[in-house]
Amino acid sequence: MSGFGECVPYARYGETMESVEEQLALVSDNVRDGMTRLELQQIMPPGTARNGLDCAMWDIEAKLSGTSVWQLAGLSKPAPIVSCYTLSLETPEKMCVAAARHAHLPVLKIKLGGDGDIERLEAVRDGAPQSTLLVDANEGWNREDYQTLAPLMTTLGVAMVEQPMPVGNDAALTELQRTLPVCADESCHDRNSLPDLKGKYDFINIKLDKTGGLTEALALKQAAIDSGFRIMVGCMVSSSLAMAPAMLVAQGAEFVDLDGPLLLGEDRSSPIEFDGATMMPASAALWG
Repeated sequence: MSGFGECVPYARYGETMESVEEQLALVSDNVRDGMTRLELQQIMPPGTARNGLDCAMWDIEAKLSGTSVWQLAGLSKPAPIVSCYTLSLETPEKMCVAAARHAHLPVLKIKLGGDGDIERLEAVRDGAPQSTLLVDANEGWNREDYQTLAPLMTTLGVAMVEQPMPVGNDAALTELQRTLPVCADESCHDRNSLPDLKGKYDFINIKLDKTGGLTEALALKQAAIDSGFRIMVGCMVSSSLAMAPAMLVAQGAEFVDLDGPLLLGEDRSSPIEFDGATMMPASAALWG
């Protein structure tokens, strides 16, 4: 039997295909010698390489035991979930057209990039007047930007902004009246991140390529809830194989951003089925 996992190296954290391959090669003997999934957490650091291996170990454990990952993890049977859909950064005119094309979807996520952002957001709102809007600021704001933009975005129906300020330069969030809820993305990796996020962020965005797999993602989710954080679950641009374990973490999350397969030209065989924005649980033929 074979267990499968998928990971996406993220240059923001200095990861490449080569670095991931090197990390996996370093533990290949451990895998052959019977390393357990819990031992993996101690041997490899959080990140992309561990994510792929951790998810593959969950998959083969389920196959060998003749059960499912959700049962092994002590979770409830996964139900369909609603994902947001991401609109690419473009001119206001093009973003309005794209928003109108997806106006039937309940939640749209907008990537912003600086000058002209309010015009872009107004254009999206014109194109999709009923959709809830999420904004990804990609570490591009400062204190003054938040104070200026947050009230305007709130009036336009924005529900939350992801990572407005750069990692390591977000202390100002503790001093601001957060009229627009703020989500930690690049600032949040695993449970070790949580103490520094308290008082700065309202949400955390859990991504398996940051946590280093499903094992830590589930632990991070529970620890974050216990600490009073609201939960978002996201992904890199990746196939249904990467979405399947993330969907287990996304159960009950307030916002879900697992539209990666919709942004690909080709998906895996036995892909996750989408009915509009609704994702159906993964089949056993895919993973888990």
